[in-house]
Amino acid sequence: MDRELALEIVRVTEVAALASARWMGRGKKNEADQAATSAMRAMFDSVNIEGTVVIGEGELDEAPMLYIGEKVGSGHGPEVDVAVDPLEGTNIVAKGLNNALAVVAISDRGNLLHAPDMYMEKIAVGPKAAGLIHIDDPIPRTLEIVARANRKRIQDCTVMILERERHAQIIEAVRRTGARVRLFSDGDVGAAIATCFEDTGIDIYIGTGGAPEGVISAAAIKALGGEMQGRLVPDNQEEYDRCVKMGLKNPKQILLMDDMVRGEDAIFAATGVTDGELLRGVRFVGNDRAETHSLVMRAHTKTVRWVKALHCIPNKPHLVME
Repeated sequence: MDRELALEIVRVTEVAALASARWMGRGKKNEADQAATSAMRAMFDSVNIEGTVVIGEGELDEAPMLYIGEKVGSGHGPEVDVAVDPLEGTNIVAKGLNNALAVVAISDRGNLLHAPDMYMEKIAVGPKAAGLIHIDDPIPRTLEIVARANRKRIQDCTVMILERERHAQIIEAVRRTGARVRLFSDGDVGAAIATCFEDTGIDIYIGTGGAPEGVISAAAIKALGGEMQGRLVPDNQEEYDRCVKMGLKNPKQILLMDDMVRGEDAIFAATGVTDGELLRGVRFVGNDRAETHSLVMRAHTKTVRWVKALHCIPNKPHLVME
């Protein structure tokens, strides 16, 4: 993939963030998601790729755009797989809370796991603990390993966990070790990636969340030199059969980084919609101007760029604002 493509993808996440940010705190998650999706889909037409959506807003009969299998891009350029979450954290935006993002990951054609819309067990750590963890290790052992790798005491480590009833045992197990727990309400892409940035203070991400979000997170973590492992959790025979159809002979196998994002290259971009550990949210600064904060990274070079941009909203043809 061309290196210039990384900055083109940032334009896609920026416009999605700008569109959805208007809905912050207004209690309308569906409208916020639709605004992000429509803007992102329109902006993709200007990107020189032959893209196929492999992780998106749902199947063809579930989503009018950015559905799985949809072709995106100008039709000129490299053939790529595209994984999108136009608004990661619809409830977050509706409630005006932190850590909502617009995210896109791309890789060469055939290199992204076509994760079905089901749950995935996940664990993620930053570069210092990469290669040392195992998803089946008991939590006390995992914390010992990560604490040693990060040169911390266990009680100084922070574990990011999605606040759900299904995680009650994990939360209690972490607390028994003396480690600190950071609960979050939605948006596990940002939570997983936070393990790779020391200034977030997050050492481990553990829990069960969406499989598509797991693959998107893996693309970013691969570029950052961290590690993520996962395992699909099919709830019924239909979901089990979908896993087999997508090429997993054993749907309950442990998925390593190279299972989720194959090859040496992937590009990940995210723009903040609301403020969070990684990125500031959209700021409407007056005079029809808005400020965005994004990051973009490429696995091949391990380059991470932080992009601050000031936008003139009337000059954004892909934005439909109220």
